[in-house]
Amino acid sequence: MKGKAGLVVGLAVGYVLGTRAGRERYEQIKEQWLKVYNLAPVQEQVNKAKDFAKSTAMALPSTLWDSAVKVTQAATSKGTPGQKLDAAIKTSKDQADDVEAAAEKSAAAVKDAAADALDDLEKSARTGDEA
Repeated sequence: MKGKAGLVVGLAVGYVLGTRAGRERYEQIKEQWLKVYNLAPVQEQVNKAKDFAKSTAMALPSTLWDSAVKVTQAATSKGTPGQKLDAAIKTSKDQADDVEAAAEKSAAAVKDAAADALDDLEKSARTGDEA
């Protein structure tokens, strides 16, 4: 609920500030943003982020899929219903650890990629490299 309230407040503030500044100021801000966004160093980082997202996007879902398959196999294994349930619970606990590790690895990789991108942009800004 807090997040929704923050979103509504943010939208309201943006609307009020936007209407005060008017369309002309909006166009100026947009033009400046596009100039910065289209700089070669920025586009290089955008492309790095896109490539990174493509390469890591399937890592976590594949771990989730593998985990679901293993839990299903445990639940449908031979034995009494109680044994099947115990096997499924044990497998799901083990797989939860694997999914957590994969999620942490993905999060760390995203954090590292973002830090690298910021470092590259700061370096480009210091050297004045626009090409």
